[in-house]
Amino acid sequence: MKRSVRLCLGLLLATSLPLAGCSPSDEEASDSAATSQSPASREAPDPTETNLEADDAAPTETADADSGAYPAVVETKFGPVAIESAPQRVVALGWGDAETALELGVQPIGASDWLGFGGDGVGPWSQGLYTTPPQIIDTLEPSFEEIAALNPDLILDVRSSGDEERYRRLAAIAPTVGVPEGGDAYLTSSDEQVRMIAAALGRAEAGEAMIAELDAAFLAAAEAHPEWTGKTATAATRTSESWGADVEGSDRVTFLERLGFVQSPSIAALKPNEGALGFAVDISAEQLDLFDADLIVAFPIWIETTEITEDPQWLAIPAVDAGHTVVIDGDLSNAYSVATVPGTLYAIDHIVPLVADALAQ
Repeated sequence: MKRSVRLCLGLLLATSLPLAGCSPSDEEASDSAATSQSPASREAPDPTETNLEADDAAPTETADADSGAYPAVVETKFGPVAIESAPQRVVALGWGDAETALELGVQPIGASDWLGFGGDGVGPWSQGLYTTPPQIIDTLEPSFEEIAALNPDLILDVRSSGDEERYRRLAAIAPTVGVPEGGDAYLTSSDEQVRMIAAALGRAEAGEAMIAELDAAFLAAAEAHPEWTGKTATAATRTSESWGADVEGSDRVTFLERLGFVQSPSIAALKPNEGALGFAVDISAEQLDLFDADLIVAFPIWIETTEITEDPQWLAIPAVDAGHTVVIDGDLSNAYSVATVPGTLYAIDHIVPLVADALAQ
């Protein structure tokens, strides 16, 4: 993964600098044009501009759609999106959209790898679900030419920034299911992501089954630890640039809340970052006491874990001194972050015992 994109993804997780400073180089950026979402005005990309032919990728492999699933209408921030029939060539660009489609039995022909997994672009909990590897599309600055060349008939960008220009350019290529109302800054909830993608793919029943499985897993974990109810928690991160904490409505805070915890009042009182980084708040190294809570769950982003665990200011936080912290990395921090149903089930299985051990001290 290019260094510029890796830095931006780190900022999406921990938030430290504006996205304007994270765009790829000029030669990496796409110059393709687009028109509006309106079916009447939507046109295929001009081949004289893209200079690309449709990709030879095989059509999307799908499970059977629910009876009566089409025509379907999916409500988004940008208005309703009509899908007349089962899509045959799906491109999944949003954070975790590809894993969600795979879990629903649909294999995208193009997908974005937000966490740098490599290979098929999905976590180990979703490995083996592709029979034909997807074409990997850049995340923050996707090539609209590359997407158009895949000749998709549906684009998923459900957990995304909510940027209107990005949406407009995607919608000029194919019907695009963007973020829901209130889903800007990657704040589309797991349930919203599943239901919107399931509706678009004609798999609403399978989507509800996924949500029910996740609900049952959280309920079992919370019932096994009633002593966690009402305790405060902070979801913290660190990059090479700064420290950060997630805010109410973000996936990692929601994860902890579903185990019975409540957002740390110190973090809840802070103003979230603006724009695409609005799911978190920056914390300076001199203010790490703001992390203090009954529990802190933290992870490093493209730095060594020891840059958290051996930091003197981190060690001075009362909760850290008491041992009430869980610092995760690798597959586990990715599962905690990706917030798809299979990833979250993996995170529940592995994080819950770690939390229990930390709070037993």
